[in-house]
Amino acid sequence: MIDDYWNWSRLKVVTKSVLILAIFSEGSIRMKKLAIASALLSAVALTGTAAHAYQVEVGASAGLTDPDNGSSSGSFGVDGTYYFNPVETRNAPLAEAAFLDRASNVKAQYQYDDYDSSERHRYGVGAEYFVPNSDFYLSGSVGRDDSKYDNAPDFDETVYSAEVGYLPAPGLLIAAGVKGYDNDYDDGVDPTLRAKYVTTLSNGKDINLEAGAAFGDLDEYNLKADYFIDKTLSVGADYQSKDNGPYDSNEFGVSARKFFNEQVSLEGRVGFGEIGNQDYNKFGLAAKYRF
Repeated sequence: MIDDYWNWSRLKVVTKSVLILAIFSEGSIRMKKLAIASALLSAVALTGTAAHAYQVEVGASAGLTDPDNGSSSGSFGVDGTYYFNPVETRNAPLAEAAFLDRASNVKAQYQYDDYDSSERHRYGVGAEYFVPNSDFYLSGSVGRDDSKYDNAPDFDETVYSAEVGYLPAPGLLIAAGVKGYDNDYDDGVDPTLRAKYVTTLSNGKDINLEAGAAFGDLDEYNLKADYFIDKTLSVGADYQSKDNGPYDSNEFGVSARKFFNEQVSLEGRVGFGEIGNQDYNKFGLAAKYRF
């Protein structure tokens, strides 16, 4: 009788132990499944964030200049920019994502202009460097401007620039530098000053304001403003003035840019200008792709 009691007690202890082990094992399996699910969700979230980053932007543009007197001229251009690190778009206006992310880069561009009795080739390279762990900024560029005429000597010019800048507040850049030229007849170097500011207004909309000037022989200045209706769509206006020796030039333009997704954008611009006493209208279209 005593042996039966002890056997029954031992059986209950073993049964409880088995049940406890089973419950513990099932809990461990559930915890493992939960951990795996959490890891997968985190990976998906990270993947979604990475999809909003880009490191290369390429573009193509076409334009038409229609003067009041004379024949119209057409232009075509290509450009590309490579960023040293992926640019995070975050919640910024897509057109200003690289600037707000302080993304250092190198770039190159080429433009061809076809006139009635001449053609013009412009190409160049440049770089922007946001000094890490600081608010300092450096930039430089060099390019060529070659014009070929049917009934006049060719005109070739080398242009270059360099800047040192500082970002005293988020979205604000102030830069000073030099801009030089060297052609078949003359050369010179003049000081420059430039500012750019991207900020959010009280209504939640973003704006971009830019101003620049070159003093001395070049004697030129430009103004630009963009208003972002949303993060993908902006409308803007710009004005530029140059002293081209015997002929001054002035141009006012209005523009709009739309991002159809994170990668593809289309921009259009209409300009109204004059060179000396000659008025003209200018129309341009540019497409860009990011990846």
